[in-house]
Amino acid sequence: MDEDDVPALFNQRVTLSYDGYGFAGFQAQDKDKGRTIQDEVEAALGRLHGDAFIRIEGSGRTDQGVHALGQVISFRVPRLWPENELARALNSTLPKDIRAMASSPVAPGFHARRSAVSKHYRYLLDVGETQHAVRRRYAGHTGFKLEREVLDRVAALFVGRQDFASLRNAGTDVKTTVREVKRSEVRWEDSTMIFDVEADGFLRRMVRAMVGGLIAAGRGAVTVEQLATALESHDRSAWPAPAGPEGLYLVSVRY
Repeated sequence: MDEDDVPALFNQRVTLSYDGYGFAGFQAQDKDKGRTIQDEVEAALGRLHGDAFIRIEGSGRTDQGVHALGQVISFRVPRLWPENELARALNSTLPKDIRAMASSPVAPGFHARRSAVSKHYRYLLDVGETQHAVRRRYAGHTGFKLEREVLDRVAALFVGRQDFASLRNAGTDVKTTVREVKRSEVRWEDSTMIFDVEADGFLRRMVRAMVGGLIAAGRGAVTVEQLATALESHDRSAWPAPAGPEGLYLVSVRY
């Protein structure tokens, strides 16, 4: 093919919201493992572009059952879509548990993951003897009473640039386990604990491990000092078990 015959490709950015229940996660995988966000979005983009295969890149690979309010994806398409027009077109063909909230053309060098400066995750944890049935897919739950002052002290342990190897998911292959946490805060709405954390990047299941530490210390199973020692040990076996995925949300990505 002559170089002049190669179609121009336009870099696009889309912000997604999705209900993670019923998905095997963001990343495409074997079809027998279940639906994925990537498969559904790529199929929708293909339908809008003459069945062309369009590969998307996400800002992060959320796990099975994890939700998103502001997942960002980028990809190249053979058509220039004005701001938000692609989002509207996608919503006409995407399943109802995935919504395109915004879209825009971006510079050729923009990449949803590599261009990100930080990501903001939120975890919702219902605290009480019995969780409302309608909340079971969208919030974690513990029947233990949690000491709020202790939770604040644990959240403060995570702030700063440090090695989070103790919170690393087993089998994860990364170049470094050092991350910089810019914000780590606990607040409450009635009996629901809301944990907000922002960092330049996260290890797989790192936020869920953080919440596991919050729960363990908040109910008195470990002390804050023991968690601090476990964090410094860089030993995953020294850290409490992670919380479940249902309470976790990718809120936004900063560029």
